[in-house]
Amino acid sequence: MQALLALSRAIDRLNAFVGKYCIWLIFAATVISAANAVVRKLFNYSSNAFLEVQWYLFAWSFLVAAGYTLLHREHVRIDVVNSRLSKRTQVWIDIFGFLFFLTPVCILVLYLGIPMLISRFESGEVSGNPGGLIRWPVWVAL
Repeated sequence: MQALLALSRAIDRLNAFVGKYCIWLIFAATVISAANAVVRKLFNYSSNAFLEVQWYLFAWSFLVAAGYTLLHREHVRIDVVNSRLSKRTQVWIDIFGFLFFLTPVCILVLYLGIPMLISRFESGEVSGNPGGLIRWPVWVAL
């Protein structure tokens, strides 16, 4: 039991660390977005790579911060209903949701996503847009 508790604490520390620094991905996406807008207006030039890297950074920030969000109980829930329930009932709803919804979806995403990631990496898949980027870095976030 102590080993599982130690593992749980280590996962929580990792989630806290990742979530704390994930804000820099959002900052980078914002800076790239602003730079792209300025370059487009001043020099009448735009690049699909700028747009795609913004999308990649947003995807990474959203997916990587999901564990942090869950750790701090900030994930989506119906607070109007949930806040009126006892603490014990709230915990049981969380346990039920994690066991029967979150865990199966995570397992399914891993089961289907890992072969897709390997395929995209091996093929060197590139965006269909002119000047687009390689696609496998986004799949790594999953």
